[in-house]
Amino acid sequence: MSLQFHRADEDMEIWSANGDGYSFVISFETPTGAGFRGRLGYVASWRPFDQRLCAIRVIGSPFQSLAEAEHACNIMLKYLNDQTACGRSRKT
Repeated sequence: MSLQFHRADEDMEIWSANGDGYSFVISFETPTGAGFRGRLGYVASWRPFDQRLCAIRVIGSPFQSLAEAEHACNIMLKYLNDQTACGRSRKT
Protein backbone atom coordinates (compact mmCIF):
# COMPACT_ATOMS: atom_id res chain seq x y z
CA MET A 1 0.00 0.00 0.00
CA SER A 2 1.32 3.42 -0.96
CA LEU A 3 1.20 6.15 1.67
CA GLN A 4 -1.23 9.00 0.95
CA PHE A 5 0.22 12.22 2.35
CA HIS A 6 -1.98 15.17 3.22
CA ARG A 7 -1.13 18.67 4.35
CA ALA A 8 -1.30 18.61 8.14
CA ASP A 9 -1.29 22.38 8.67
CA GLU A 10 -2.37 25.16 6.32
CA ASP A 11 0.16 27.66 7.67
CA MET A 12 3.24 25.41 7.71
CA GLU A 13 4.76 23.00 5.22
CA ILE A 14 3.99 19.75 7.03
CA TRP A 15 2.54 16.61 5.47
CA SER A 16 1.56 13.40 7.25
CA ALA A 17 0.45 9.88 6.41
CA ASN A 18 -0.30 6.66 8.29
CA GLY A 19 0.01 3.15 7.03
CA ASP A 20 0.47 -0.40 8.32
CA GLY A 21 0.93 0.74 11.92
CA TYR A 22 3.42 3.54 11.20
CA SER A 23 3.14 7.31 11.14
CA PHE A 24 5.18 9.37 8.65
CA VAL A 25 5.76 13.13 8.61
CA ILE A 26 7.48 15.33 6.04
CA SER A 27 8.38 18.92 6.85
CA PHE A 28 10.15 21.60 4.84
CA GLU A 29 13.18 23.10 6.57
CA THR A 30 15.24 26.13 5.70
CA PRO A 31 18.31 27.67 7.38
CA THR A 32 16.56 31.07 7.55
CA GLY A 33 13.04 32.36 7.38
CA ALA A 34 9.76 31.22 8.85
CA GLY A 35 9.00 27.62 9.73
CA PHE A 36 11.32 24.80 10.69
CA ARG A 37 15.04 25.53 10.82
CA GLY A 38 17.65 23.17 9.43
CA ARG A 39 19.32 22.20 6.20
CA LEU A 40 17.33 23.28 3.17
CA GLY A 41 14.90 20.60 2.00
CA TYR A 42 12.17 18.16 2.89
CA VAL A 43 12.87 16.13 6.03
CA ALA A 44 11.01 12.84 6.43
CA SER A 45 10.60 10.85 9.65
CA TRP A 46 8.63 7.87 10.92
CA ARG A 47 7.60 6.13 14.13
CA PRO A 48 5.40 3.22 15.13
CA PHE A 49 1.85 4.54 15.38
CA ASP A 50 0.85 2.82 18.62
CA GLN A 51 4.01 3.44 20.64
CA ARG A 52 5.34 6.54 22.33
CA LEU A 53 8.73 6.53 20.68
CA CYS A 54 10.72 9.39 19.20
CA ALA A 55 10.52 9.86 15.46
CA ILE A 56 13.34 8.43 13.36
CA ARG A 57 14.66 10.38 10.38
CA VAL A 58 14.38 8.66 7.02
CA ILE A 59 17.83 8.09 5.50
CA GLY A 60 18.59 10.65 2.81
CA SER A 61 16.80 13.56 4.47
CA PRO A 62 16.66 16.37 3.57
CA PHE A 63 15.33 15.71 0.07
CA GLN A 64 15.18 18.24 -2.75
CA SER A 65 11.49 17.72 -3.45
CA LEU A 66 8.34 16.59 -1.69
CA ALA A 67 7.98 13.77 -4.25
CA GLU A 68 11.44 12.43 -3.35
CA ALA A 69 10.57 12.52 0.35
CA GLU A 70 7.26 10.70 -0.27
CA HIS A 71 9.06 8.05 -2.32
CA ALA A 72 11.65 7.54 0.46
CA CYS A 73 8.83 7.12 3.02
CA ASN A 74 7.16 4.47 0.87
CA ILE A 75 10.46 2.61 0.55
CA MET A 76 10.92 2.84 4.33
CA LEU A 77 7.41 1.47 4.92
CA LYS A 78 8.13 -1.48 2.60
CA TYR A 79 11.38 -2.14 4.48
CA LEU A 80 9.61 -2.01 7.86
CA ASN A 81 6.91 -4.40 6.64
CA ASP A 82 9.52 -6.79 5.22
CA GLN A 83 11.37 -6.80 8.56
CA THR A 84 8.14 -7.47 10.46
CA ALA A 85 7.21 -10.32 8.11
CA CYS A 86 10.71 -11.78 8.43
CA GLY A 87 10.46 -11.69 12.24
CA ARG A 88 7.10 -13.49 12.15
CA SER A 89 8.43 -16.25 9.91
CA ARG A 90 11.34 -16.92 12.25
CA LYS A 91 8.98 -17.56 15.18
CA THR A 92 7.21 -20.46 13.49
